[in-house]
Amino acid sequence: MSRLSPGRIGFLILVVLMFIYLLAPVIMVIPMSFSGANSLVWPPPSWSTRWYAAILQDAEMAAALRNSLVLASIVTALSLTIGGAAAYALNRGRYPGREAMSALLTAPLLLPSIVLGLALLIIFVQLRLIGQWPGLVLAHLLITLPYAIRVLGTALATLPPAVEDAAASLGAPPGTVFRRITLPLMARGVVAAGAISFLVSFDEVVITLFVVGPQLNTLPVALYHYVERRTDPQVAAISVLLILFTLVLVLVMERAIGLRRTIGGRG
Repeated sequence: MSRLSPGRIGFLILVVLMFIYLLAPVIMVIPMSFSGANSLVWPPPSWSTRWYAAILQDAEMAAALRNSLVLASIVTALSLTIGGAAAYALNRGRYPGREAMSALLTAPLLLPSIVLGLALLIIFVQLRLIGQWPGLVLAHLLITLPYAIRVLGTALATLPPAVEDAAASLGAPPGTVFRRITLPLMARGVVAAGAISFLVSFDEVVITLFVVGPQLNTLPVALYHYVERRTDPQVAAISVLLILFTLVLVLVMERAIGLRRTIGGRG
């Protein structure tokens, strides 16, 4: 076995230190969620699981979680439908202004969330969409669509058009070609776009704060208001559950189709 050079050893140490620096805040949340104290203190003076039990008894958090799951599911379905059509038109179409249209559809990725939130607030107040489900869906769709279009566009770009042309030359109508040929071949991109859209919508807080109302709340907004009023470890317990949820989703994607394949890379 070849020995590592001093330069490579130094590089590995640097990488490990960077990982520790990036993951330290997440790692510290885990023991704090098992704290027996009534406030967030480090290190925990005692250990308890009562804050996980408190989550089950918090009706406000349960309702906010339910709203976030429903909202993220609706937004994901719309992002895949609209984003898939837009990505197909941008990658397979040949018409003037295609590059400008692509830049326009992905422009929200370049704007700060607070700017988008303020703009949506001004528009939605006039349309009476503040605190309404249609307003929340439209606001989240604005930030998830660019991701869906980018990922689905990458999946389409790696799919040879000759495969679709061959099916069409055998008499298959456009709808059948897309359903039987295009969609199965870009399934990995669809999974990736759906997962990213769901997580982005589920985790969005800045824009949601501008358009959510007092009667309609999401989990990130509920957590934001919670830490304004209280500083107990229940918020750490909820954070740990969200971390586990994200980790499970990533592991399922890796187990099913592989992360590199999911984002459009070669297996």
